Amino acid sequence: MTIAHHIPQVDHHLPDLTATARGLYIDGAWQPSRSGRTIDVVNPSTGEVLATVPDATIEDARASVEAASAAAPGWRATPPRKRSEILRRCFELMIERSEMLATLISLENGKALRDARGEVAYAAEFFRWNAEEAVRITGEFGIAPSGTNRIIVDYQPIGICLLITPWNFPAAMATRKIAPALAAGCTVILKPASETPLTAYALAAIYEEAGVPNGVVNVLTTTSPGPLTAEVLADPRVRKLSFTGSTGVGRGLLAEAAKNVISCSMELGGNAPFVVFDDADLEAALDGAMIAKMRNAGEACTAANRFYVQSGIYDAFAEGLTRRMGALIMGSGVSGDTECGPMITRKAVDKIARLVADAKVRGARALCGGDVPAGDGYFYPPTVLADVPFESEMASEEIFGPVAPLYRFETEEEAVRRANDTEYGLAAYVYTRDLARGLRVSNGIEAGMIALNRGLVSDPAAPFGGVKQSGLGREGGQHHGIAEFMEAKYIATSF
Repeated sequence: MTIAHHIPQVDHHLPDLTATARGLYIDGAWQPSRSGRTIDVVNPSTGEVLATVPDATIEDARASVEAASAAAPGWRATPPRKRSEILRRCFELMIERSEMLATLISLENGKALRDARGEVAYAAEFFRWNAEEAVRITGEFGIAPSGTNRIIVDYQPIGICLLITPWNFPAAMATRKIAPALAAGCTVILKPASETPLTAYALAAIYEEAGVPNGVVNVLTTTSPGPLTAEVLADPRVRKLSFTGSTGVGRGLLAEAAKNVISCSMELGGNAPFVVFDDADLEAALDGAMIAKMRNAGEACTAANRFYVQSGIYDAFAEGLTRRMGALIMGSGVSGDTECGPMITRKAVDKIARLVADAKVRGARALCGGDVPAGDGYFYPPTVLADVPFESEMASEEIFGPVAPLYRFETEEEAVRRANDTEYGLAAYVYTRDLARGLRVSNGIEAGMIALNRGLVSDPAAPFGGVKQSGLGREGGQHHGIAEFMEAKYIATSF
């Protein structure tokens, strides 16, 4: 396995980490935490501290709610065209600063620079898309079936929103929530993951420059997310919770939100099956597998977690995937050569190693990778496991890393049954040349998103979300994403 630790000479694009970590962003001002405590932000490629950010307290959380509440009437009354223009400017500034943002993401997250560039483009697109949607929020008008009155339906901003985002896509998970919320006329409090907060603060500065008024977006980082979120959700002015993260944490947040009957959108865990039939285009399936598995080094909720390959194509697929995975260059996220960066923490590496060891003990064979490399940073090599038993732990547990476990199947019915044998239902991938079979299997698999003969499913113009234990609601899409931040108001009138 090749390891690249060279950092390219792109100093003019390297972010000023001191300027990025200026403080909590509350009511348009950069503030220290009221406790004075800070959080270390670590570079997973080296294990070294990049910067420190404030560790917010409950008092800071209360201040953010006050700021969002004070800004709410003005932002709600802002004409849709004005909101649209501000969102469009956010998009333009993100594109202008794309290399800086990508480098920042690579530094604090560890993802390969090419993946970070893709994330910035994807994240910015949510502002462009919702800038267009902001001016297309329409109501409904009709006649009651009885003929006694007219029915008017108006769509209004839901109110103050608490947005909680994970570390694996620090730009895209934030903009996928912030952009539609602002387009709808809501004010927000963002709590990014403490592992990757620098991107959220850099984006807050961009929002300010684009003209987002003070208090409309507030950003808090904390090492005590439970008490802080409970405090925010207990305020009756807060009417929306949008969370992306693990199913376990999501369940706890749903219980907390239920105390005040707060509307919730939940994008939770995944266990995506990647199904390859004998009649699939082998090279296309391998291309798709590399995208579905190795985007962000496998640290994605949509990542292919279980590769079900029909017996007739199994050996050829295993050989091709091993060749491609084994050739990937592993190294520092900001190295221009890197194709697989580090995992986010040492704990993440330990989890992957545990799952691989369990599969090996049960009879799986490592065709490439499979062992933790020596040296600095939190690395795990691209790994292909053949003949993985269906009862292995990784068959039911999200790997969240660069490991592709291969399972053999015989019939279409078995493939669908195996794909559905999980509590999760976020994404799934299907490869076959038979369109009828592809649609039939796509309909049979219990998932919110299906990629048919494609390795990439995410798109700002499409509704993103899952079924079963993978979540509630949708983000993105023509109207789905913005609808999550609005309430329908029915007015009956006789005129």
